[in-house]
Amino acid sequence: MPIFRLYDTLSRKVRPLEPLEPDHLRFYTCGPTVYSYAHIGNFRSFVAADLVVRTAKALGWRVSWITNITDVGHLSEDDVADAGGEDRMEKALRSKEGEHFANVWDLAEHYALAYLEDWRALNLSEPLVRPRATQHVREQIVMTQALIEKGNAYETPTGVYFDVDSFPDYGKLSGNTRGKLLDAVRDVVQDENKRQQADFALWKKDDKHLMQWFSPWGWGFPGWHIECSAMARAYLGDVIDLHSGGEDNAFPHHECEIAQTEAYTGRPFSRHWMHVRHLQVEGEKMAKSAGNFFTIRDLVAQGHDPLAVRYALISTPYGRPFNFTMQLLRDAAANVGRFRECERRIRAAGVDPLAFVEESGADELGRELAEDYAECLAAMCDDLNTSVALAKAVEGAKAILRVPSLDEANARSAAWFLRKVNELLGIVRNDAPLDPVPDTGSREIEGRPIEEWVAERTAAKASRDFDLADSIRAKLAEAGIELRDTPAGTEWSALG
Repeated sequence: MPIFRLYDTLSRKVRPLEPLEPDHLRFYTCGPTVYSYAHIGNFRSFVAADLVVRTAKALGWRVSWITNITDVGHLSEDDVADAGGEDRMEKALRSKEGEHFANVWDLAEHYALAYLEDWRALNLSEPLVRPRATQHVREQIVMTQALIEKGNAYETPTGVYFDVDSFPDYGKLSGNTRGKLLDAVRDVVQDENKRQQADFALWKKDDKHLMQWFSPWGWGFPGWHIECSAMARAYLGDVIDLHSGGEDNAFPHHECEIAQTEAYTGRPFSRHWMHVRHLQVEGEKMAKSAGNFFTIRDLVAQGHDPLAVRYALISTPYGRPFNFTMQLLRDAAANVGRFRECERRIRAAGVDPLAFVEESGADELGRELAEDYAECLAAMCDDLNTSVALAKAVEGAKAILRVPSLDEANARSAAWFLRKVNELLGIVRNDAPLDPVPDTGSREIEGRPIEEWVAERTAAKASRDFDLADSIRAKLAEAGIELRDTPAGTEWSALG
């Protein structure tokens, strides 16, 4: 087996990922703040984490993967050590979209469920646990109290703050060390109650906040940074093997996580740090005002295959800046189509492409595919080099399609290859289960059963009337119905 190597932000080099317990990866990924629908930039980070999980499992490792949901405490001005502004959840409730919700708790639940639907649509692996910040306030209070007792934190009339000077290693991840911190982040929150502006909040006192809990310091809510430290420790222990997130998480979020966790435990928090680079769209920063802002459900509603979206998002390695384009998405769809054609030909040879095949056969095609997969896995172990891995996956698909007529041996080798590629990259078929449709009877859109719309769309695709097929998908998506094309036909599921 190849050695699994990843770039480590802390040591600033590519080095082997070495779990504390051999062959057991304990992995924490920062999840979304559920005040809106997650966009493709968010999911680039989540899919990269999923690829770590898949690669580790391909090597035979056990993986304990935790990825959280932040549903309180993430403030709108979060690019400084001590964030300011409004809680993103409360701000969202006052927006036009927020008018649909009775309270902030309902808003959080709606967007959390939408996030999970998008997660499954992109065929991401299920984590071991998906904790929510609001479910772990007790752990955050306990940790904050202990930091006060250790001399690392102090109480003021407005909250409880971590004393950055009490942790000499502050800044070791991002480079924003205490000596130059104030120069690096000039627009810090001005709070006269703090000892210094670089200190960050562990608890905010606020009896008017819409989501609040009683603590030893009165009514209030936790700071964003303490949430992830408490949840990671609750499920993975004091020392974890790998922590991941977007590159914007490195400072201040992960830097503050390190300080408060290591001050609390006296041990290194994470042995390896992974950060995913930003995404642009058509060469520009993604923004609603620019008209280039896409959520997963935006693209699905436009008729794009979720697996093609996933393929596009991993087409550039996570450590490089990524430019998402419509042409890239079309190219991804063409390659996903190759895998589906391979499966069609496997079935035509009398072999079930979903049936388990232990290993590639000894036939000539099987030997070629075994080599392609080995190179695909080696590329993933080389700092998740998805460019090479995808090229090898497509190379194998082309080898299958070059065979004029698959015999049973060829078909079994091809089935083995597609299963292994899908387990590693998740781009051949969607293995994530659809949520069951909440009602048992047939539902209607504009007076017609959904099944009729699905049948009409299938007929339109067969006659190559893709405009009609796309318009039907968009109509159903607008009505809250998700379509998923599978080898067995089109399935539908109610959203939200």
